[in-house]
Amino acid sequence: MKRILLKRVLIPVIAVAFLIAGSSFKGDFFEIAKQIEIFTTLFKELNMNYVDETNPAELMDIAIKNMLEELDPYTKFLNEQDVETFKINNKGAYSGIGALVRNYKDKILIVEPYQNYPADKAGLKAGDEIIKIGDITIANIKEDADELLKGANNTSVEVTFIRQGETKSAIINREAIEVDAVPFYKLINDNTGYIVLSKFNQKATEQTKAALLDLKNNGASKIILDLRDNPGGLLTEAINVTNLFIPKGELVVTTKSKVKKFNREYKTTKQPVDIEIPLVVLVNGRSASASEIVSGSLQDLDRAVIVGARSFGKGLVQRPLKLTYGTQLKVTISRYYTASGRCIQSLDYWNRDEAGNAIKNTQFRDFTTKNGRKVQDGGGVLPDIEITTSKTNALTQALMENNLIFDFATDYYFKNSLNTVADLSFGESDYQNFKTYVANSSFDFETKAEKALKEAMATEESTLFGSEVTDNYKSLLAAMHKGKTAALDKYNAEIKKNLEDEILKRYFYRNGLYEFHVNNDEAILAATALLNDNSKYREILR
Repeated sequence: MKRILLKRVLIPVIAVAFLIAGSSFKGDFFEIAKQIEIFTTLFKELNMNYVDETNPAELMDIAIKNMLEELDPYTKFLNEQDVETFKINNKGAYSGIGALVRNYKDKILIVEPYQNYPADKAGLKAGDEIIKIGDITIANIKEDADELLKGANNTSVEVTFIRQGETKSAIINREAIEVDAVPFYKLINDNTGYIVLSKFNQKATEQTKAALLDLKNNGASKIILDLRDNPGGLLTEAINVTNLFIPKGELVVTTKSKVKKFNREYKTTKQPVDIEIPLVVLVNGRSASASEIVSGSLQDLDRAVIVGARSFGKGLVQRPLKLTYGTQLKVTISRYYTASGRCIQSLDYWNRDEAGNAIKNTQFRDFTTKNGRKVQDGGGVLPDIEITTSKTNALTQALMENNLIFDFATDYYFKNSLNTVADLSFGESDYQNFKTYVANSSFDFETKAEKALKEAMATEESTLFGSEVTDNYKSLLAAMHKGKTAALDKYNAEIKKNLEDEILKRYFYRNGLYEFHVNNDEAILAATALLNDNSKYREILR
């Protein structure tokens, strides 16, 4: 009740207060000053007179975060700790246990321990649930419990965790953790180089360039750049990575904002490494932001063939703005437009449906590449060649979000042994086991059609329809549920790929996964075949 009251009372006034940061005060000075005074008075009186003790810092934190939820998911308030985390993510180095983790209310889930880093050396595995750090129980910490895992080099931390129902403990010695932007690259045949670019931190251009030069020195005359699952990062790094393959002085991206100083054209400023080498860029539904700047502009400039599945569709640019006491506001300041002038933003956060969800863009406009090929805006980067297993769908997404694929891989790891990546043979019997696993779980997801149907039948008017319509409604819901079960077979290939990827990481870490992909991944095989067919490659770009 207290949280709801605060949201209703504080958000409208604090929202106006925050507008002062981006306003020129023209015409609105009195209204802004008025609302700030109202808010200041309200906040003081609330904390002085509320029946119970209040925590001003916590109240303000709740108010700010709830206010920003009304905008887009990328505009965020960063407290002092958040600011440090933001810097670390961009820098690509920190001190800690070396594992990808996920916070829950009562535990920290180890999602992926990094090979030969502290968590891995201490024996922690993906799927382990940390319930205590030292003497501190995770359930007693409100948020950011994973910050307790970080610390200075050569310090230790004891963790208590649950694995397969058994409680265990381990002492982890913290180290300096390097987060590579390019975790893997390899010459996959006599003349084709393969580079995985997983994030756009400050190391992205340097490491991509180093990989490219090394591959060329070892005989690579064709390149596959893998941006799948790359969530983006620094805009400058996206431009500089693009610059590796296009001449100096070429327009890569334009940003447009209501604030004039944020309106900019970004052109390449350095000499490229190679503007002729045949290039294929791989993307999927989890390639976002900076990944889409690189893939979209290389497509617009007819410099690369894009292969995979439609990318995420994030065409918004954020910038951290300094506030007081070491805090920052990471705010969406502009939209970006690729070289052809298209904005690939997929979701409209400023126009929402009745449930408050951002509306997905379905109206696309045509643009042309440098050679006159048709491309479209408004829904991510659409590949020149689409690969079925790279696509995402509602069922696969729901299985991943509910940890069904992750948890099945955990059980698989503790029940099976693999000596090499080539030993993995996830056959039909394994997939049947997964279907049984899903059926025995509490997993259920509601499609948009089901939700709309239930909402329609929940209204008072539904009583006018009569028993026949009601019975048909129940039959239709049952048929929909059956159809969702059948969808496990329909999307067999996509789901199976995600299962294989998750399982391989358990045994052979990321490196083993990439080694497996080189010989088995459908998108990489298609890209390799395309690069071996020079006439087809050139025809696509014409």
